[in-house]
Amino acid sequence: MSSNKNIKYGFRMVHIDNIPHIKEYGFILYSSSNASKSYKPIGDSSIINKRKEKIIAGISLNQYIPFYLGPRTPMLFVIQNGYRVEKQLAEDIVYCVIKIEDIIKDKIECIFSDGHALANLTDFYTQEKLCDINELINYDDIYTHYWNSESDIDLKRRKEAELLIKDKLDSKYICGYVVYNENAKLKLVKFGINENMIIIKPNYYF
Repeated sequence: MSSNKNIKYGFRMVHIDNIPHIKEYGFILYSSSNASKSYKPIGDSSIINKRKEKIIAGISLNQYIPFYLGPRTPMLFVIQNGYRVEKQLAEDIVYCVIKIEDIIKDKIECIFSDGHALANLTDFYTQEKLCDINELINYDDIYTHYWNSESDIDLKRRKEAELLIKDKLDSKYICGYVVYNENAKLKLVKFGINENMIIIKPNYYF
């Protein structure tokens, strides 16, 4: 969804069956009163637990809704292959896409990182720095398809840079959905998602 080398979007990967709840309530924390009892998690629970213990500026990482800044992440590879997590089909995983410019314009409370949130080398930046994101994070790092590099052993960490939204984000901020195939697109349409907001991009998957 990016036409030039500027970081414009945040990507949140979710199970396709969670889309109706997200459409109604937006992105919310598991502790919210509106949290879905039937929500299908796809992440690594051990990583999620470690994020609870990571404190940034006095706030636990689990008080933020995480969005990757690029697609085809190491975590997606883990999810599609069932390493440490329940294996998921590509067509059952949806990218919910938001525009960084909207987050800036509406002054949505957030922070962002220049790499994997749990890595010691990773730096975090405040909401005010979001305007400078393209000076702080390299587009090629987060959009690379491959991250195993003998000449750059830090690439995997940098590819997993995140935008972290505090507490919640309304579904009106979703500017589009990326899916693996036509089957997934049709399912979203049945959920009431505007067909014009759905893009099929198999190259965003493994």
